[in-house]
Order: sequence, then C-alpha cells, then structure tokens
Amino acid sequence: MDSFYIAEKTDKSVKIGFKGPDTTLVNPIMDELDRDSDVKIVRYINIHPELKDPALYVETFEKDPVEAVIAAAERVSEYFSAIKQ
Repeated sequence: MDSFYIAEKTDKSVKIGFKGPDTTLVNPIMDELDRDSDVKIVRYINIHPELKDPALYVETFEKDPVEAVIAAAERVSEYFSAIKQ
C-alpha cells in the first residue's frame, strides 16, 4: 500500500481509504477483523478505481473501530513475522 487515510469515523465505525495500487494486506486484515467478536461489519469497498479510492469499512459493537483495525494488523504482522526462511 502506498498510503492510507481515515475517510470517515464515528464512535463505532471507520472507513479507511487506500491510495496506490497495492491493497494486498487488506484481505488478511479483514480475516482477522472477522474473527474479532466485537466487530459487527467488515466490508471492502471498491466502487471504481478511477473514480474513488478503495476503502475498508469496519463497524464495532463496543470498542473503538480504529483500535480493532490496529489490533488486526498487528496479528497479521505477528503471523508473517513467525515465518522462517
């Protein structure tokens, strides 16, 4: 990913936009978010690559949605860090 930004945020939801061509790590992060019992909705939004940036939408029951995304990204990082060459 070249960069990302918070496009929208409320107490229980966040929409994170992605600039650049590579969103490879979005799927593993979505999988981790899906395993989180406090995450209500996880959605990847890609309307049209030339009109809008793709985005990740996360809605939670109680916890801060940004913290949920950070925790999921850390779990993905730990998983890949454990792989030995």
